Amino acid sequence: MSFLARHTTRAAIPRTLSRRTAAAVRAASTPFLLRNQLNPVLKTRQFSAVSSSMMSAPASIVKQNVRPEPDQVLQDIADYVHNYEITSPLAWETARLCLIDTLGCGLEALNFEQCTNLLGPVVEGTTVPNGTRVPGTPYQLDPIRGAFNIGTAIRWLDYNDCWLAAEWGHPSDNLGGILAVADWLARTNKAKGLPAPKVKDVLEAMIKAHEIQGCLALENSFNRVGLDHVVLVKVATTAVVSKMLGLNREQTIDAVSQAWVDGQSLRTYRHVPNTMSRKSWAAGDACSRAVNLALLVKNGVGGIPSVLTAKTWGFYDVLFKTEGFKFQRPYGSYVMENVLFKISYPAEFHSQTACEAAMTLHHELKKIGKTTDDIASIRIRTQEAAIRIIDKKGPLNNYADRDHCIQYMVAVPLIYGRLTTQDYSDEVASDPRIDALREKMECVEDKTYSVEYHAPDKRSIGNAIQITLKDGTIMDEVAVEYPVGHKFRRDEGIPLLLQKFERHVTKRLGKEKFDAIINASKELDGISKKDVDEYVDLYVTKE
Repeated sequence: MSFLARHTTRAAIPRTLSRRTAAAVRAASTPFLLRNQLNPVLKTRQFSAVSSSMMSAPASIVKQNVRPEPDQVLQDIADYVHNYEITSPLAWETARLCLIDTLGCGLEALNFEQCTNLLGPVVEGTTVPNGTRVPGTPYQLDPIRGAFNIGTAIRWLDYNDCWLAAEWGHPSDNLGGILAVADWLARTNKAKGLPAPKVKDVLEAMIKAHEIQGCLALENSFNRVGLDHVVLVKVATTAVVSKMLGLNREQTIDAVSQAWVDGQSLRTYRHVPNTMSRKSWAAGDACSRAVNLALLVKNGVGGIPSVLTAKTWGFYDVLFKTEGFKFQRPYGSYVMENVLFKISYPAEFHSQTACEAAMTLHHELKKIGKTTDDIASIRIRTQEAAIRIIDKKGPLNNYADRDHCIQYMVAVPLIYGRLTTQDYSDEVASDPRIDALREKMECVEDKTYSVEYHAPDKRSIGNAIQITLKDGTIMDEVAVEYPVGHKFRRDEGIPLLLQKFERHVTKRLGKEKFDAIINASKELDGISKKDVDEYVDLYVTKE
């Protein structure tokens, strides 16, 4: 007898038990599989019994396998994508600004080798006939890989638009999938003698993707359960490109269900101690997966109707730990109308007003003949979200670490009077004054800022900075409630946004290209009528 058999069949049995009772106790203490191995007859009988019980299962159990109606969330998204007409002039005009700003951010990212190393085809030298062109590059790719390339470049520098609510995110990330599909369709259709999608179709898809992502984010915090916000990019992009690809309402429901069931990204790459560059290409990955899922459904893949609500196996039970999503408002054009632009600073959005306050204080220090060497302490009043995301102590290991640290993003403008994409480089970060100043900072939550951050009529992102000098002087606190990219400061922000776009395009493509692009982009009516491929060609390079 084996060691396992000896030690599982010889249980400690009181001598007072009858032989029959002792045998029963011994059998009960023997593992089921081992008993079967030791007694082939028992194994056969038990298998037959199990088989019989399965075959004679009550009919009610079988009847439970009735395919349910699609979850209402899926139906609402599909109905919005296919049936809602965008009539808001503000939404259309904001979408135009969002389009050029987002493409400009992608061009600026191409100046960073860590970004460009991830771009291009999977197999070097591959060119796809009538494929997606990647702005700022010579690449022509399939729409799935094109979505990754465009989405990654757009997001790399954390400089495109932003939406802050229960969940945070960057709705213009969706342009990676939208533009890749639209450009591919335009080139493919023209090769077949068919009409090409217009830029207006891209703008409509942007408005609707913004709305889907933004409305889901208003009341539902994915970060609270450890999920990254790019799940919403995947869902929104899947929905709008489904329509662009010619899928009907039911197919769009199927595609969106596939986006929800698809493995979701953990948020750990955005937080201490794991902050790293995946946060810069996660949206590109979400866009590419969205396009792939929509194409799979176009080719016959079905959906999962109760993907959210299924007991035990659905999204709510497995990942969200709630009874379901909450919605503050129906889908319309609210999010695009109220989206936040990053204009002055390439910084995580919760720090935008802190950066502005720091710039003001830099000049105030100069006025009184002081520098950051004269600072004893700095207090930053901020929102709860900022403390959770970007309040960071200790060493900063890379670009991604630095642009998600409010202390770093305040220290640089206090010292230099600027904050640019290059200021997150190792070279700038090696200045010992930065870490010395970071150590003097304390972040405290301002409850009013936290409340007004979520208020639908405000959506503020307030920060206030107060400096105490070594000689005991307490400088006047500088508070900024709304960043220049906020809707409330739109008139002030638009000229600065256009300057930002000019810098990004000219730096990458030159003045002549910029003039051609801005002439094609400066009016909503003109840009809306352009074929997508012709507009994208303005941004591409030969090498």
